[in-house]
Amino acid sequence: MTMTRTLGHSGIEVSAIGMGCWAIGGPLWGDGGQPFGWGEVDDDESVRTVHAALDHGGNFFDTASNYGAGHSERILGRALAGRREQAVIATKFGTCFEEATRRWTGTDHSPTHTVTSLEGSLRRLGTDHVDLYQLHLNDLSTSAALDLVDTLEDLVSQGKIRAYGWSTDHPASAAAFAAAGPHCVTVQHDQSVLKDNAAMLAVCDTYDLASINKAPLAMGLLTGATRAVGSDDIRGAAPPWLVWFTDGRPTPEWAQRVTQIRTALTADGRTLAQGALGWLLARSPRTVPIPGCRTVAQAAENVGTLARGPLPADAYAEVERLLADLRRTPAESVR
Repeated sequence: MTMTRTLGHSGIEVSAIGMGCWAIGGPLWGDGGQPFGWGEVDDDESVRTVHAALDHGGNFFDTASNYGAGHSERILGRALAGRREQAVIATKFGTCFEEATRRWTGTDHSPTHTVTSLEGSLRRLGTDHVDLYQLHLNDLSTSAALDLVDTLEDLVSQGKIRAYGWSTDHPASAAAFAAAGPHCVTVQHDQSVLKDNAAMLAVCDTYDLASINKAPLAMGLLTGATRAVGSDDIRGAAPPWLVWFTDGRPTPEWAQRVTQIRTALTADGRTLAQGALGWLLARSPRTVPIPGCRTVAQAAENVGTLARGPLPADAYAEVERLLADLRRTPAESVR
């Protein structure tokens, strides 16, 4: 039986491992030519990847209006045609773009954009509703976010969304949004074996939220990736917040940490990626990791974690022991 979790107090049941759909969006470019995507992608393989996730027991798909300037939503909609009832779809709003040029054009947190962005998402996804609608502006002020609650509640009343949340790494922001929004049921935030956010998990416990874990595999570092990525891949651009990669290759200090915990993560025969995802499942009953993937093999491996379940208690304890030692000399401090 597939391991499931509930999105907060919504009653919406999802597979405990989802699929992040940023990578299948293909290229997106900033004003200065910087990459905001993961490079070129094979759309047919992306469709097969979504199907593989479904066939292995995954039903939760997380995308955003701006991934590939709408392309991720289009491909996800194509893949789910005829299978929409099997899937729980989450998308996001707050970023503006030009579909024709695949250019990021800024942000918009107005109530009007919140509605029009949803209309575009529904059209691209080929559905009449999304299950989870998420504010996609990490550093937006709390007051500006709270101004959207009435609009989001109206969308719930209209049946266009079932619930909503905020993609933010700031616990105080997430707490205020959850306290104000009756149908706020999730927060999406960075969470991995290499980057814990205990304060956010505490907020999830307090407000009965699901913790949707973005970058659960440290953007590929926790798969054991060693190859260099291209200049059209965001990991090759090395924005300040992306500590896992430097000049398109794994940052040595972080790669060393992966090496130090690899044995504990894989002790029961699972792969490194499955171990990292299993750690998240053991970390809290509220976590829902959404590893990105763009090949059938990656989907099968990631969603295959469902059959293995949380990391065993002894392995989890060993990882924690090793990390306690490593955290005394944070890798960020030696970069």
